[in-house]
Amino acid sequence: MPALRTALLQSSGSLSDVAANLKALDEAAGQAAATGAGLIVCPELFLTGYAIGDDIARLAEPADGPSARAVADIAVRHGLAVVYGYPERDGDAVYNAAQLIGPDGARLANYRKTHLFGCFEQESFTPGDRPVVQAELNGLRIGMMICYDVEFPENVRAHALAGTDLLLVPTAQMHPFQFVAESLVPVRAFENQLYVAYVNRTGPEGAFEFVGLSCLAGPDGAARARAGRGTELVVGDVDPEFLAASRANNPYLRDRRPGLYTSLV
Repeated sequence: MPALRTALLQSSGSLSDVAANLKALDEAAGQAAATGAGLIVCPELFLTGYAIGDDIARLAEPADGPSARAVADIAVRHGLAVVYGYPERDGDAVYNAAQLIGPDGARLANYRKTHLFGCFEQESFTPGDRPVVQAELNGLRIGMMICYDVEFPENVRAHALAGTDLLLVPTAQMHPFQFVAESLVPVRAFENQLYVAYVNRTGPEGAFEFVGLSCLAGPDGAARARAGRGTELVVGDVDPEFLAASRANNPYLRDRRPGLYTSLV
């Protein structure tokens, strides 16, 4: 099975300007496709911006809304899958969501953030209740979560037990928590024997200061791609053969003893 070249779009885009962010995504998708990438991953709430305050109610869209159709057009035009973060409206509820669109424009998966961080998110969004959302892409099992979710070890382990090969994590990681991007994410990839694409926002936005440092971490705990602090598109490969060999050499899932862990729940 060939490797899946994965592009990480580290950018905060334009605050409350969906059209400008779709244009930026279109341009980045073209650049990613030129490198041979089959997947591009955007940050948390990339479609609208993160610090949008009362604009959340105005900018939230259904999972199959006009922006989803615009992203599908981008995916088809450039021949690659796209993951983007956005505020999802479902009836009276608004979720902090991320959606995976396939290279044929099909909606493959939609994930709602389960662990909301801080007062802003807890006051603005309804938490999701599905911890494991997956889809198949290029022979790989793709899993999704958002930012704070990856900091809960049980969350990532649930994906590992469900067979996730590549975990996509659109992120809005802020100062002073850069150790999450630098240290925690590679450890999550190693202890669960999967790839993690952690894609952050960057720079100041409202009261927040996003730290960048997006990475594609492999099952050996090494970064296949690592961004700096500014707007950047970085690319790395998700290699199924390397993943299989690493899982054979590091049998954490096989050697687990679940009967000892019942106190966790």
